[in-house]
Amino acid sequence: MRLKVDFGNHTRSILVGLKKERQNPKTEIEGKQALFVVNLEPRKMAGELSEGMIFDIGYADKVVPVLALPE
Repeated sequence: MRLKVDFGNHTRSILVGLKKERQNPKTEIEGKQALFVVNLEPRKMAGELSEGMIFDIGYADKVVPVLALPE
């Protein structure tokens, strides 16, 4: 899934694997704030460039997945 993330003074395209672990990832993340790692080198994934990474908690350790959201 490709996200267009608005960081205020710029936007980034960030590829995330939310589709595998959520029933409706678009409604879960659209319009919400989330935590991202953006000090990474852009990386080509699935033929597209990803300019960051989202913080997502759960899934691999069998915990119900949730987004890491700022307070």
